Amino acid sequence: MILPVLLIGLEAIRSNAEERRALEALGAGLGRNRTYAELETAMFNQTESVWRYLTGMDSSARNEFRLAGEVVDYWYDRWEGELKPDEMELAKSVQAIQIQIQAVGDSVFRLYDTGHHELAYRTAQLELKGRLQPALTTLNREIYRRAREFSVQAAFARVEEIVDNERRVLLAITGLALAGGLLISWLIARGLIRPITVLSNAMAVVGGGDLDHPIRTQASDEIGDLARSFAGMTENLRKSRAEMVRLNGALIQSEKLASLGEMAAAVAHGLRNPLASLRASAQLALRHPESPAAREQLSAIIQEVDRLDRRISHLLAFSRPAPFHPMPERIPQLVQDILPAFTERLRAQGVTLEQDLPVSLPEVRVDPMKLEQVLVEIVSNALDAMPSGGRLAIVGRLEQSGETPGLAVTVQDTGSGIPEHVLPSIGEPFFTTRPEGTGLGLATARRFVEQHGGRLNLTSRVGEGTTVKIWLPQ
Repeated sequence: MILPVLLIGLEAIRSNAEERRALEALGAGLGRNRTYAELETAMFNQTESVWRYLTGMDSSARNEFRLAGEVVDYWYDRWEGELKPDEMELAKSVQAIQIQIQAVGDSVFRLYDTGHHELAYRTAQLELKGRLQPALTTLNREIYRRAREFSVQAAFARVEEIVDNERRVLLAITGLALAGGLLISWLIARGLIRPITVLSNAMAVVGGGDLDHPIRTQASDEIGDLARSFAGMTENLRKSRAEMVRLNGALIQSEKLASLGEMAAAVAHGLRNPLASLRASAQLALRHPESPAAREQLSAIIQEVDRLDRRISHLLAFSRPAPFHPMPERIPQLVQDILPAFTERLRAQGVTLEQDLPVSLPEVRVDPMKLEQVLVEIVSNALDAMPSGGRLAIVGRLEQSGETPGLAVTVQDTGSGIPEHVLPSIGEPFFTTRPEGTGLGLATARRFVEQHGGRLNLTSRVGEGTTVKIWLPQ
């Protein structure tokens, strides 16, 4: 009995020492995760302050951006000091993203403060939301994946290795021991394996994404410490996830408010000038109701009302989705159906129409009402660009996109063209280069084409003209 007990004691001392080292390594890894969770939260808080400043919801958000940057630097220094040499490339990646967030934030603030509100919002939209936040989210996944791989999983694998070695030793001892030795060995093995198994099952559940799974332990040894540390890490991850959900909700709300403000400003700008003109014309007609000028003013009022009606129609078409009813149609016939509406305008402006729409082009499934609206908008824009004459060409061709066969319709004019710095904004809602425009016609056309599964591309050169290409799948 003495020898088995002595061997068991020595093995227990050895395994406990190895378990302690494994747990210390895991504790250090969990500490790094908690530190990084604080760093991650601080970085998202810093980007949120930019949106609050842009939407005008918080005038102190700019100062909060600077303070949040100091908090990020504090947690970054702590986290970097806890990393191993082979993990430093992660720290460099996080630092690079933070430097870019700081630079983009400063740039957005400068643009906003100098009155370039739209450019500031677009820069924040493209750089923060479109590039840096997704990059940070991807990097976060990699960091947490490595944390699980090198901290929790490595520690758990080490603990399992220790238990396996201990089991083999205990089995060898039980082969030499009597019934008493077998009983003692079984009690020791049971006392060590059960909490580890319970903790292993809990880790598997939490690793599957259930952060609300309870992790309970009554042990006061190293296994209990491991369970409590893991429970603390899970709690921090749950809080971080809840905070991210809250921040994403606030960000979405800010974007909605910004879009609503942009739409309201565009509508107010588009209606104010015609209304002022209507008022002036009505006042003049009221003073001299019998004069010929009064009739001219009444005609002007009718024209302005028609303009307002077109603007409201554009706005309704853009904001209120219409039912989508695709059916087989021939593009050449659709083009021929809309051209009579432009005959007088073509003649009055001296524009030459050229068509190359082979009757052999196959049918495509489209909503004829929506596609006619798209073609009318594009042809109307082309004629607006050629008030003093020119050439309007409409060409249809079979064109394959990747593995998908399709049909391309190209509308080309020889108008004044679009400046290069304006071209990226063409087609965005409420952006227009014409005083009487709404900025919704081409945006609605693009949306209708994409609803068909197609694409609308626009190219232009100043002094040479503009080409609009519609590609539709067969």
